[in-house]
Amino acid sequence: MARSVHPKRMPSGKWQVRWYDVAGQRQSKTFDSYNEAQQATHQLLANVNAAKQGLVPAPPPKKTFADLSHQWMTTRAIHKRSGNDDASRLRAHLTPAFGKLQLQDITFARIEAFKAERAGLSKQTLRHLLILLGSMLKLAHRLGWLLAVPPIDKPSVRLNGKDFSYLRSSEEVQRFLRAAHDDDVDVYTLFATAVYTGLRQGELAALTWQCVDLDRRIITVDRSFDGPTKAGDVRYVPILDVLLPILRAWRLRCPGGLLFPNTKGVMHQSKDRIFCERFHKVLDAAGFKRPEQGRQSHYIRFHDLRHTFASHWMMAGGDLFKLQKILGHKSTELTLRYAHLSPAAFMGDLGRFDGLGLGGGAEVLPMERGGRVRRVG
Repeated sequence: MARSVHPKRMPSGKWQVRWYDVAGQRQSKTFDSYNEAQQATHQLLANVNAAKQGLVPAPPPKKTFADLSHQWMTTRAIHKRSGNDDASRLRAHLTPAFGKLQLQDITFARIEAFKAERAGLSKQTLRHLLILLGSMLKLAHRLGWLLAVPPIDKPSVRLNGKDFSYLRSSEEVQRFLRAAHDDDVDVYTLFATAVYTGLRQGELAALTWQCVDLDRRIITVDRSFDGPTKAGDVRYVPILDVLLPILRAWRLRCPGGLLFPNTKGVMHQSKDRIFCERFHKVLDAAGFKRPEQGRQSHYIRFHDLRHTFASHWMMAGGDLFKLQKILGHKSTELTLRYAHLSPAAFMGDLGRFDGLGLGGGAEVLPMERGGRVRRVG
């Protein structure tokens, strides 16, 4: 049973109630009248007794969103490849909006107000923020800091509704790789491997010869710049006929641990020249410079070599579900944006309306001026 509690009159004339909560922490509350204090006392003691008997959930400790942010960054984000993204989103948006709030004060209404305040952000950016917020609140619930996670309505983003850039024809691919070959053999080999495997930038940088089986013609992908792959799984990518002689020749020139080391013999990083300046130099040499100048003036980004692989895989009649495994997509939703590029995508549907035609083809009749049909014969 909870300890006996009696209201105490304060010098201000108000009445104070002091009690021990279910965790044994001293709490206090002030009321305007003795009757209010007395009624509250009975309710407070009943709540403590019910919680101790397990009849109702114990009230969570008083934790702020700032406390949760520290917990997230030190126990969760530190193990994520996107940990820096989490830190940036917290610093720029979530902490200014929620940092001083008690966790139980982050309600559905408060989250809706946050969405309204960030209406100028893109749907994708807002969605990323709300996904992070939801994951953090779920962690708070598991820790016992929050009784229930409020619902969060995230804006929908159509993954298949947005076009993507890629080298659209075999002529463009050849022109790009020819310019890379003219630049240097290391540039050519890296860029060709990107085009013919669909590997991400970090996966290419972390690739070792131990993971490349030229006899079985399989590349095992399990690492990126700073740890596991984006999906966290091991996947297997075939070495296509067009890539095999390129890698065999490269094995003779670069037989060490990493396939594509930098000039110091260690792994490239995301901002290294080969992914930026030298990539843009090859695009310029291949004639892929857009007329407008500026940051987005180039025809494609390095990541678009991955789109190039996926697109040409489908255009050559490749299997969509094999492509999903090669790219490492968790679901088919991302992979489906390439489906329309298959030459057989609509082949089975071309005759679907045959029964609705006039039969034998429509007759072409000559017309006179004014729209009247001219009599023939």
